[in-house]
Amino acid sequence: MASGLDPSTLELLKRFNRAFPQFYEQFVGSDIQLQNLRLAYQLFRTRKAVIELTAEGDRTTLHFAYRNQSFLLSDIFGVLAAYGLTIHSLSLYGQIYPPMLVFAKLVVSRGGKELSAKTADNVRRAMREALSGRFEVENMLNIEFNLDAGLEQVETEFYVDPVFHLPALLIEADNQPGLFYKVMYTIWQEDLLVVNANLLVWRGRTRLILYLLGPNEGVIPEYLGQKIAEGVRCRLLEHQVREPVS
Repeated sequence: MASGLDPSTLELLKRFNRAFPQFYEQFVGSDIQLQNLRLAYQLFRTRKAVIELTAEGDRTTLHFAYRNQSFLLSDIFGVLAAYGLTIHSLSLYGQIYPPMLVFAKLVVSRGGKELSAKTADNVRRAMREALSGRFEVENMLNIEFNLDAGLEQVETEFYVDPVFHLPALLIEADNQPGLFYKVMYTIWQEDLLVVNANLLVWRGRTRLILYLLGPNEGVIPEYLGQKIAEGVRCRLLEHQVREPVS
């Protein structure tokens, strides 16, 4: 917990943190906790998704906050793929109790450089329109990628994390355009809610660990988790007949 805060801010932060999984207050840095509290206040004040893009050297940092829903990450990563952005890192923290907000920080680039002011504005606008249903993510992606083609060399594993005490799904696959969108689209199709995520990109492979809640935001039992892991793997490997994103 952050030290040096005035008592009222400290108490507000404590109440805010109670909506997250138990590990959040213990393992997440106080600077991130305060940043997420700030984003939550901005979301509460404006009633709109918070989307901030800031150039930092040759990369751009994207901060995002909104009410968590199973389709949400599919839309967000779809927009990033549509604009040809490379994702270098991902931090995601979701609440497991109301108001069920999710906070994400992504470091991205385009063509090895930070996003231009115009591209950043276009990405921000496209995200808002995707969330409102006015931007057809799938239609734009179909111009650039073969979305029906399955991924190659996909491995999945389900387990209950002994430290975080949350169901976790490990997904590992070869890097390719549209990878993150296809993964998040599949998570949506399985009606799963991502509440934490870790990303490692190494030697042409992407390794994602997604901490999840099941359908209706419930806990995922072991037997169901194994079925979900196999179902996700099959969806990612196989040719998929898709429906338009609503």
